[in-house]
Amino acid sequence: MGTNINFNNKLGISGGCSITLPTNSLDPDAQAFLTAAGITNATITSAINTLVIDFKGYGVWSKIKAYYPMVGGTSFAHKFNLKDPRDLDVAFRGIFVGGWTHSSNGALPNGVNAYMDTRLFPFSILTNNISLGYYSRTNVNATSTACDIGVTSGPSGPDYLFLFPRLNNVSWYSILEAGSYTTAADTNSAAFYIATRNGTTVKGFKNGTNVASRTGIAVQPRTNAPIYLGAINLSSTVGASWFSSRESASAVIADAFTDIESTNISIAIQTFNTTLGRQV
Repeated sequence: MGTNINFNNKLGISGGCSITLPTNSLDPDAQAFLTAAGITNATITSAINTLVIDFKGYGVWSKIKAYYPMVGGTSFAHKFNLKDPRDLDVAFRGIFVGGWTHSSNGALPNGVNAYMDTRLFPFSILTNNISLGYYSRTNVNATSTACDIGVTSGPSGPDYLFLFPRLNNVSWYSILEAGSYTTAADTNSAAFYIATRNGTTVKGFKNGTNVASRTGIAVQPRTNAPIYLGAINLSSTVGASWFSSRESASAVIADAFTDIESTNISIAIQTFNTTLGRQV
């Protein structure tokens, strides 16, 4: 399988011949992921290849620790980290627990007991400057705490890393905050969210737009418990809680993105999901 290119169309000439590039013309990082996940579908192959090229072109590939594209429609395919698609804890491949529904649209947690353990430990893997991102395909106004991605050292913090899209019509973006948090009014949780910290500034982005910002925020310590998707990890002792029911069509954990990088990665991920026909 390869990628079809019509050279005359590229030159603005109607008609003409086209060729199919061999599979080995794919970006090697894209190819490694597709091989690990057992994906041969041409549309997904093209979308993943373009996404990797976009990430590299925008200069964010080196910052990403884990990116879960949630393609392939199965728990097996959805567990793989695009950045390092080895089936190992140290590669941050996900471990799904509880009730999930896997489809071509992504991974849907049941909001009761479902979470995915990324095996990524902030204390040892990340610095204090962190970005978390979650592409939610579900518009729901949660009335009790529902976390799409996060971890902390315990129920009372203080080292919260989390995204809560649309909790009582407010979205919460926290990167190592305590006591009070970076928030923005929100009436539609079907969107791509990023929470990011650069120094003493914490910002929230929705669909590439900066919607929340707090400055002068003290840095809290990073916990040595893994980040979860579909819930928050309330430390290795307490475990998963605050379960979400929002379907994920992408999730990312990275060193902090700049404002322009947050916008650009949002563009790349929206293009990716549009190619797959599952954009919101």
